Amino acid sequence: MPTTYDPKSAERKWYRYWMEGGFFKAGQRQDAQPYTIVIPPPNVTGMLHIGHALDFTLQDILIRTKRMQGYDALWLPGSDHAGIATQTKVEQKLREQGVSRYDLGREKFLERVWEWKDQYAATIHEQWAKMGFSLDYSRERFTLDEGLSQAVREVFVKLYEKGLIYRGKYIINWDPAARTALSDIEVEYKEVNGHLYHLQYPLSDGSGFITVATTRPETMLGDTAVAVHPEDERYRQLVGKTLRLPIVGREIPIIADEYVEKEFGSGAVKITPAHDPNDFEVGLRHNLPQISVMDESGTMNGEAGKYQGLDRSECRKQIVKDLQELGVLVKIEDHVHQVGHSERTGAVVEPYLSTQWFVKMKPLAEAAIAAQKSGKGVNFVPDRFEKIYLHWIENVRDWCISRQLWWGHRIPAWYCEATGEMVVARSEEEARAKLGRDDLKQDEDVLDTWFSSALWPFSTLGWPDESSEDLKRYFPTDVLVTGYDIIYFWVARMIFTSLEFKGEIPFKDVLIHGLVRDSEGRKMSKSLGNGVDPLEVIEKYGADAMRYMISTSSTPGQDLRFRWERVEQARNFANKIWNASRFALMNLDGVAYEDIDISGELATADRWILHRFNETAKEITRLIDAYEFGETGRLLYNFIWDDLCDWYIEFAKLSLYGEDAAAKRKTQGVLAFVLDRTLRMIHPFMPFISEEIWQHLPHQGETITLAAWPEYDPALEAPDAVQEMNLLIDIIRAVRNIRAEVNVPMSKKIELVVKPGSSETLEVIARNEHYICRFCNASEYAASLTAAVPDKAMTAVVTGAELYLPLSGLIDIQQEIERLNKELDHLNKEVERVEKKLANEGFVSKAPAKVIEEERAKMADYAEKRGKVLARIEELKG
Repeated sequence: MPTTYDPKSAERKWYRYWMEGGFFKAGQRQDAQPYTIVIPPPNVTGMLHIGHALDFTLQDILIRTKRMQGYDALWLPGSDHAGIATQTKVEQKLREQGVSRYDLGREKFLERVWEWKDQYAATIHEQWAKMGFSLDYSRERFTLDEGLSQAVREVFVKLYEKGLIYRGKYIINWDPAARTALSDIEVEYKEVNGHLYHLQYPLSDGSGFITVATTRPETMLGDTAVAVHPEDERYRQLVGKTLRLPIVGREIPIIADEYVEKEFGSGAVKITPAHDPNDFEVGLRHNLPQISVMDESGTMNGEAGKYQGLDRSECRKQIVKDLQELGVLVKIEDHVHQVGHSERTGAVVEPYLSTQWFVKMKPLAEAAIAAQKSGKGVNFVPDRFEKIYLHWIENVRDWCISRQLWWGHRIPAWYCEATGEMVVARSEEEARAKLGRDDLKQDEDVLDTWFSSALWPFSTLGWPDESSEDLKRYFPTDVLVTGYDIIYFWVARMIFTSLEFKGEIPFKDVLIHGLVRDSEGRKMSKSLGNGVDPLEVIEKYGADAMRYMISTSSTPGQDLRFRWERVEQARNFANKIWNASRFALMNLDGVAYEDIDISGELATADRWILHRFNETAKEITRLIDAYEFGETGRLLYNFIWDDLCDWYIEFAKLSLYGEDAAAKRKTQGVLAFVLDRTLRMIHPFMPFISEEIWQHLPHQGETITLAAWPEYDPALEAPDAVQEMNLLIDIIRAVRNIRAEVNVPMSKKIELVVKPGSSETLEVIARNEHYICRFCNASEYAASLTAAVPDKAMTAVVTGAELYLPLSGLIDIQQEIERLNKELDHLNKEVERVEKKLANEGFVSKAPAKVIEEERAKMADYAEKRGKVLARIEELKG
């Protein structure tokens, strides 16, 4: 192995090797239990960002772990056509060339979008490869694939036939920039500083006026009534009379409706059915005309009279001026309110009267609510997101699914050009057969992107073909990994459609992660310029460092902050693994896989590292199953950096460099075994460096990707070795700390006297004195129950023993007394803390007996150490 690890060459080499070997392909273990993840399909609108890197890395950790555990693991890749987002990008590009989609026509425009899709799908593939994702590309899907399109048509037709899809004229959210409808959850509400305009509408008979207030005076041109509460005494005698609409001159009725809050404002509200969702409902109840005064681009239309052709914001300025001149604008107040904006284009959303297609969501939600409340629903991680999910589905509104776009799944409805009859069908041929006519024209609109995404867990596996082997084997899937920002957009809708068409939930678990924010906790955005390109991180530090940092910095449901220094720490960790492995390999020369033997008599350090590895493997498996990647990372780091590198490898050198050939072979076996299994545990997080090192180790099999996951083995338990090593480590650390305090370098030999507290401890120390002498660098060493306490010595107290370092001439006695006083102060505080805990009746009555016993043991240990420190202070003072 080279002295330094080169991520670039390793990443290229091993990803190509994995792909050529077909190691990521599911279905090769037909006798194994399946485990399935379908990737949340990224939009083909551009490059993957650091949020994608987090989401996909967590999935890769899970799928690599399950593959190594022997599952038939399928991680199905794919991408989303992303209707509005992709069409907007392509139209922007065309505008730069001075061309519009209308200049090209539908077919030519769609050719351009497919070119865009192919370009960015290829880019996404490259990024997946660079990040090391173990996807089964043989099953890759795109939401506009023919198979998925067939599933979309099947769902649309079946829902329509059940009366769950309908077409109607309703107020919808309209994006005047993209000129398309939006669903409720595609609207972002932002606080805007605006105005409240108070207008006087005169009674037609000249007997007075009614004052109304509005934030949008331009919509008054479409007013068809003024409403008051039926129990409002101020207006009761006016109900049924008419008002003269200023500027327009149209007579409009005064109506009574309980929608009006009589305590709010003047108690009278203008009703504009074509430009406000609440007014629309009032208008239906009172059979009011629906007058739309704007067109699809937010420009005033012919119904706006002299304002025709003005942009809606320009119209507002002009109409305010005209109302002031007429004397009917009596007051303008500053007013802060929430204004809807298009999630895609940022344009202010216009409530717009339009004929659209809708899904009745309540009947679909009922099945999802029943499943969740019966305990047969989805398991949310963290579980607090279940309440958020339930709150939304219990209050769900009908979903507007039609979009006035060209890019997407065209609505499977056909109209007879002669008669206007409509038919919903899976194909034009079926439509002709149903209507018995040939002069048909398909609906121009396309479906909301989320309609096809809602079918993703089963449409990607072959549905509606129920005989699909993949569908039968891999559905339902095991876990969905996604951000909390699309629970409503996607997660809920997948559950709805799966229950409706498959009769079961689409995934067992939903792991919700947070957003990746910048180091200051801000959301990443183009305007702030604080976005992070995962490829830039990989270029600088390697894919493994990036993967390890973002995955182990995450806690389910919580946002994480991206910090470059943490990526650097992850790179340093990778280098630590590399250097430790190089040392091991230099000392495993000639050792074959068959030579590895960890049975029989082993040294204390060998038994200890096997025990620690075994404990770690058990806990790592539990934490990954619980999706606790942050804790997994901490545990891996501590085991590899501290136990394996800092302690075991140092202890192993005594056998590896010693004269005892049998001891050397045993240590080589333990080192090879532990390093091999440790690399397997780190592999899901750091696939490239683990494969590179593993291939140099004595091993079986073609790739670490398919190597067996380490399982807990009771035979490796060695609590006595742990106790012994803890004592040795405490002694060595204590001696090193004393050296550091008095600036005595490790290269300088010292005298060391150890006074154990019991004969059992003395036996342990005697058995391991070669470790103590070597790592404390003692020239003279003595260990005895009756050891004489040297004068003018540095002192340390560890559990089970006292240590004395006679360093005459090198220490200041007063300084040593001060140091011991600090230690005494620390022990006094610990004793006091535990005493209070044990004196607390609430703690003692509720805590498990084991916990109370542990606290009492701590108390005894602290008290014993305190007594020894006190005695030593008295000795030095004497």
